[in-house]
Amino acid sequence: MDQREAEPDRNNSISPVSLYGEFTLTGNRKVRCAVSLTERDLIVQRLTSAPVGRNKVVLSLKDCVGCRAYREDDNADPAAYLAAHFYPLRRRWMSSGVSRQRAEHCFRLAALQDPRANLEEAEKWARAVRERSARLQPLRRDGVLMSALSRPSRMMLLVNPQSGKGQALTLYNNHVQRMLSEAGVTHTLVITERQNHARELVKEADLSQWDALVIMSGDGLLFEVINGLLERPDWEEAVRTPLGILPGGSGNALAASVHHYSGASLVSTEELLVSCGFLLCQGLVAHMDLVSIHLSSGPRLFSFLSLAWGFVADVDIESEKYRHAGAARFTVGTLVRLASLRVYKGNLAYLPATEDDHSEDEGSGNNMTLRCNGQASSLAPSSQPSRDSPCQNTFHNSCHSNNSHKVRRTESTPRRSASKAPGGPPDSLLPPLDQPLPSDWVVVQQEDFVLMLAMYQSHLAEDLMAAPDATSDDGVIHMFYVRAGISRGALLKLFLAMEKGAHLTTNCQHLVHAKVRALRLEPLSPKGIITVDGEVVEYGPVQAEVHRGLARLITG
Repeated sequence: MDQREAEPDRNNSISPVSLYGEFTLTGNRKVRCAVSLTERDLIVQRLTSAPVGRNKVVLSLKDCVGCRAYREDDNADPAAYLAAHFYPLRRRWMSSGVSRQRAEHCFRLAALQDPRANLEEAEKWARAVRERSARLQPLRRDGVLMSALSRPSRMMLLVNPQSGKGQALTLYNNHVQRMLSEAGVTHTLVITERQNHARELVKEADLSQWDALVIMSGDGLLFEVINGLLERPDWEEAVRTPLGILPGGSGNALAASVHHYSGASLVSTEELLVSCGFLLCQGLVAHMDLVSIHLSSGPRLFSFLSLAWGFVADVDIESEKYRHAGAARFTVGTLVRLASLRVYKGNLAYLPATEDDHSEDEGSGNNMTLRCNGQASSLAPSSQPSRDSPCQNTFHNSCHSNNSHKVRRTESTPRRSASKAPGGPPDSLLPPLDQPLPSDWVVVQQEDFVLMLAMYQSHLAEDLMAAPDATSDDGVIHMFYVRAGISRGALLKLFLAMEKGAHLTTNCQHLVHAKVRALRLEPLSPKGIITVDGEVVEYGPVQAEVHRGLARLITG
């Protein structure tokens, strides 16, 4: 068949044809196609007598994850084959909106009798498709420069088989394994066996074997990985290892955030997995903020998602009994907790973010206006600590603590003291928990709260956009609190509006939002739950500081 370098398309000065060939379809050799490659598209035209428009497919190379050339085992067949894999945005069959859907196009090249020549031609096409596709990937998004993983990439893929509905391995087999293969990504599959398994593994692993660490689970497994990396002696280099996320749990907040940052419309469940898989295969890496968390006892923790106290933490942990329902567990948990709404006493203070702290954000320094739905919040600069010193609160809830774990070492790794202090950058904004706060902090003149939520990603769950203005590396903590006195109906309205990130426009007089660099919370109620990235931590005084762009996140 005719395969040749094409003459430039003089009628299309924007994207001229660089390769042209006439091939047959792999699945039906009677169907011939004219295939054209431009700088932006792969154009497939069936050679039939039907009108051109009905048999022409234009595939954007932006949607291509991979292209390969190969020969089949049949030595009698001199043909070579070309397979191109795309995940374009298409309209759903049964509902409105669009989602990424797999499209594979395979061609048979048999113009010559020499099998080697046919394979060389197919490899030329595959290489050209890959190179043009890579050139189309934007290395700058919203003014932020990103880097790209080396190709071909090597990844360690950690899967928690118990997360969510317990279907992570099935989803890996049905979607992820194929996508990574199509993209030419080699990966090592690691199935976690227990709590802190991933933490121990990355703490001791030779990270030079992989270009990225990918987590397929809920958000808890990534929490383990990040803290494992920061407990290494070489934490400064280790924490720059690109991290990928694939939704396999109930909350999938970071996965939903990564999807949101790409500019795509709302999706969920397996559609979210396909979207995140596509972005992972694209291999573009951005910076990600981490937040250091100090508790009354135990080592410092690092968080990538959230710090919660009150209603949100209660729903997250108490809904564990409905885990079999997947993401719906949070809806059930919310309704159950609304029926018996709790109020918590505590002291809250924070250091406001300024324009210098997040120049691409809207801030106004210490005179910033808090988003309090039309009313000024009762705030005062802090010249003295809260009335009750944080060290006076000694209530603890140490169950499910992430503060201690056994370390399993490999033979090739030198032994280190298990009591070695965790690494990570120093905290320049936080005094010790039992010391007064600096004078530039703001103390909330309020003791009765329904919830306090600190977010550093856009999504709290697949369907909850808690911080719609957040980006992965804006250098601020998006702090929300809801004051006591809110009705059940108003609180429910807030969470319903949060599905589309519209809760800040509900005119709820009890909701306050501020962008901060650091915060301190001192619970005064004797019982309660505090979570970090959805994991229960010690109940008691806690403070946090954001470290801008400390980690690396694959965002496509």
